[in-house]
Amino acid sequence: MDGLMHRVIISGIGVEIPQATISNDELVESFNAWADIENIKREAAGQEPIKRSDSDFIVYASGVKNRHVHTLDGILDPERMTPRIAPRADDVLSVEAEFGVASAREALAHAGLTGADIDMVICAASHQQRPYPAISIEIQKELGIEGAAFDMSLGCSSAAAALHVAFNLVRSGGQKRVLIVTPEIITGHLNFRDRQTHFIFGDASVAMVVEAIGPKETRPGRFEMLDTRNWTQFSNNIRTNFGFLLRAGQENTSVVEMEGNMIKQVGNKVFKEVTHAAHRFITAFLADHGMTPSDIRRYWLHQANARMNAMILKLALGHDADHDKAPMVLERLGNTAAAGAVIALKENHEDMKAGDHGLICAFGAGYSIGGALVRMM
Repeated sequence: MDGLMHRVIISGIGVEIPQATISNDELVESFNAWADIENIKREAAGQEPIKRSDSDFIVYASGVKNRHVHTLDGILDPERMTPRIAPRADDVLSVEAEFGVASAREALAHAGLTGADIDMVICAASHQQRPYPAISIEIQKELGIEGAAFDMSLGCSSAAAALHVAFNLVRSGGQKRVLIVTPEIITGHLNFRDRQTHFIFGDASVAMVVEAIGPKETRPGRFEMLDTRNWTQFSNNIRTNFGFLLRAGQENTSVVEMEGNMIKQVGNKVFKEVTHAAHRFITAFLADHGMTPSDIRRYWLHQANARMNAMILKLALGHDADHDKAPMVLERLGNTAAAGAVIALKENHEDMKAGDHGLICAFGAGYSIGGALVRMM
C-alpha cells in the first residue's frame, strides 16, 4: 500500500442470462396442479385448503411476468417442483462457478483485460453452492487469476456490498484490480410450493471489474466510483433456515427436510419497512455529498418489486420516476437477487453523458442496503 487514495472505476460489466424461461401462466398452471392434488389430501384430513395462484395476482404483487431459469427441467413438474441439476464430480467445475465464469469472461472482455490482470476475486451472491473450497477460488483458478479470492453473502445486497469492499481496497492501494462475480441460481433454493414466493425469483449471473486509474486519466464510457456505503439492521422478515446445522436438529439424519427451511418472507412488512429504509439511505447518502435525489441522472435499483421501487423514488424525488430515470428489468427476468441492479446498469447506461451521476442501490434480507455513487467519464 502506497498511502495514496486512488481514483476507482468500474471498467467492465458482464451479464449472463439463461435461455430457458417460465411465464406466469406456466408457473401458475404447475402450482395449481399441485395444489389441487394436495387439497384432496387436506380435505380428507380436515385441513385448510391451499389457495390457488393466478397470473394477475403475481403481476400485482411483484410486477413479474416472466423469469429466466438456469435449469428448467423439474421446476414445472407438479410432483417435483425443483430444478433437476445433476451433481458433478469434485474435479469438475461446479455449477455455480461455471455460471459465474460465464459472466466474468464478459466483464473481463468489456474491460479489455485477461485473468492475468486481476489480483482479487470476490464471489458475492445471496446463495453459495457450498462453504468450501470457496466458489471464488474455483473461479479464480478457472480464469488463471493469481492473488486471492473469497466468498461473501449479504442477501440481495451482496453485489453492492462487494462493490463497497472492492472500492475501498482499490482506493487504498490494497488491490489493483478486483473482479466481483455474482452467480445467482436462486431457483435451486426456492420453494415452488409456497404461494407467497414461488413466482418471485429468476436466475442470472453478473460480474464487474473494479480498478484504479491515474490522477488525470480518463476512460470515456466507464463509470468513476465516487463513494460506496452499506447499512444493515436485523430482521426475520426475509429468511432461510437452510444450513449445515439443520441435519443436526433432526432425528432422521439421512434426509434433510427442506420444507419450512427454504426462502420465506412476510411480504407486507418487507414492503413497508424496506421502502422507508431505502428512501432514508438514498437521501442521506446523497446529502453527504452535497446532492439531492434530483441530481442523479439514473437510478439502478434492486429488481425485486416494481411497486416498491416506484414508492422509494417517489418519496425521494417527490414525483413518479419513469423507466429512463429508473430502468426496470424485473418484468421479464424476475427478481434475480443480487444480480438485478447490475443487469439494469449494464442494459441502461450507454446513453448517459460525461459528468452524469448515477446511483446503484440494492436492498434485501438482513435487512441490508448497499449503494454506489458513480459518475460517467
